[in-house]
Amino acid sequence: MAEQKLKLYNTLTREKEEFEPIAPPFAGMYVCGPTVYGEPHLGHARSAIVFDLLYRYLRHSGYKVRYVRNITDVGHLENDADQGEDKIAKKARLEQVEPMEVAQEYTNSYHAAMHKLNNLPPSVEPRASGHIIEQQELIKAIIEKGFAYEVNGSVYFDVEKYHQKNNYGKLSGRVLEDLLSNTRQLAGQQEKKSNIDFALWKKAAPEHIMHWPSAWSEGFPGWHLECSAMSAKYLGTEFDIHGGGMDLLFPHHECEIAQNTATNGGAGAKYWIHHNMVTIGGQKMGKSLGNFITLREFFSGNHKMLTQSYSPMTIRFFMLQAHYRSTIDFTNEALQASEKGLTRLFEGIASLDKISPQGQQDVLSDEWEQKCYQAMDDDLNAAVLISHLFELIRLINQAKNNKIAFSKKDLQNAGHIMHTFAFQVLGLRPENETANTELTENLIDFLLKLRLDAKTQKNYATADSIRDYMAEMGIEVKDTRDGFEWKLV
Repeated sequence: MAEQKLKLYNTLTREKEEFEPIAPPFAGMYVCGPTVYGEPHLGHARSAIVFDLLYRYLRHSGYKVRYVRNITDVGHLENDADQGEDKIAKKARLEQVEPMEVAQEYTNSYHAAMHKLNNLPPSVEPRASGHIIEQQELIKAIIEKGFAYEVNGSVYFDVEKYHQKNNYGKLSGRVLEDLLSNTRQLAGQQEKKSNIDFALWKKAAPEHIMHWPSAWSEGFPGWHLECSAMSAKYLGTEFDIHGGGMDLLFPHHECEIAQNTATNGGAGAKYWIHHNMVTIGGQKMGKSLGNFITLREFFSGNHKMLTQSYSPMTIRFFMLQAHYRSTIDFTNEALQASEKGLTRLFEGIASLDKISPQGQQDVLSDEWEQKCYQAMDDDLNAAVLISHLFELIRLINQAKNNKIAFSKKDLQNAGHIMHTFAFQVLGLRPENETANTELTENLIDFLLKLRLDAKTQKNYATADSIRDYMAEMGIEVKDTRDGFEWKLV
């Protein structure tokens, strides 16, 4: 590996900093995962791919990483001012199902899409609804520190009092005085001391579906609370990396830092990393604009804005070709160019097997590998890394056409670089492997459906037989309260 150390742009300090974990060689990483009330889309894909890239590279660099990615399945209201319905509860009411059915359905869709994109699963994936006690304990600690107050069964964080000794706005760069003058009073917010105070616990209205008993009321936690509680539980009050999209920088992550500082005196994470947004034709993606495209629609091509279907690896390669802190704009032409580029990359790698070594003179110097590491060490610059890989593909094609001679060492070096950076670090996978994986998943889903039908008919012997057969094939099936989970072992 190159001597240069990994440098990451820290949103908190607004500088590139050399990555030095708090407890080497261990590294703790917490990433805000999806709010599971709809089908996964390009925004979900970008976030997962960015942090999968970081996860892969940290592991490749020798770190033992605990990667925690949460699932928001309660507490996220329709806007950031503690107003409206819980997004999942609203979906459940409209579809006339249980909220956890909505959460499970879209969690399954998210996992399936992330698997197709070849994202590694996190080490821990906690749900907000499974950590109500931890969130209540955190609220009690904030109240004891004097930074929260209860009104009519709801508990709010006192931003102005916190700001007297701390800097509310240090992550996002917002100025408290501007927030106070620009934040309008909304209906039902009169119980707050200030419009900018945010909910830690909300008393549930009679029609609210999801609620839990607490010392303050029968209610539910605020959206920002879950990440503070779960990151502390699984990574400690001081950990290395907290990540998410730019849309979470304010208010979500700003409020997290306030909660963490109020209770523990620190921001929680040492490095705060934010990726930029995905636009479609230069516009922000939104259902009202008619440009909202799910990953399922990308994979099938079934959307009026799509001229064809696009494979998961094309989507992944498209995302990786832009630096994570830059906006990436979808067009059919851009994805088609990525599709052609990916084909060229894989064809070049495959042609290495067809090249016979000639001569003793080495064409590829050790600097090739060093350049690739330098690109990744410079704030995960996958775009520059990919340009280096295409330079190498150009030489491979010249060797294949006998325009230059590759030595045995050249072939070994080229194969090593491609295996390391294209497959291990970038997480690319040949399309035929993707197709085989999808076929395997479909067969597993079919067996699980047969097993579920057998259990529904109380034919438990058949259900157990199917589970045992799958276990022999290396597929572990675990029954859960909400259904079942499976994994390859």
